[in-house]
Amino acid sequence: MPHPHKKAISDMDASSLIGIIEESKMTYVRENLSIFLHESQIKLLKRVKKHEKPHHKKVRIREYEKAEKDDLFNMHLGLYLNKYKKLEKNGLIEIDLNPDNGLAYDCSLTSKGTEILDEISDLEKEWEETVSICEEDREVLKRLALDSFEISYKHKKKKGFIF
Repeated sequence: MPHPHKKAISDMDASSLIGIIEESKMTYVRENLSIFLHESQIKLLKRVKKHEKPHHKKVRIREYEKAEKDDLFNMHLGLYLNKYKKLEKNGLIEIDLNPDNGLAYDCSLTSKGTEILDEISDLEKEWEETVSICEEDREVLKRLALDSFEISYKHKKKKGFIF
């Protein structure tokens, strides 16, 4: 008799299936990572790497200059900094509260942070092998990602997403 979840999964819609796949990958990474990180911390660490790229930094600086610095903005700034401070406490990033680039703060990866990101990348590749993602599957996933990317990109752009 097949496992009852197999029947439930075979009847799920695409959105639920994507969620199961993402949760599986993240669980695999977290269970095999050499340090304990929450899912949100892994995503934030990846964001720091992205924001170190010159193009992304320029965009953040430009959007920060245009943003209204009201109380709500400052509240969000504090919330974001608290999340980054947890990564800093683990020695994964450094926070510069007075960068000379015009931002309210800036973050950079430490060598330990870079090592952990490399480990995460290796674990994600191991997960792909574990769940047997073939080239055909990868092409389908690429097409889906490209087709769906615009939704989140337009939202972030509309909201002036600068953090």
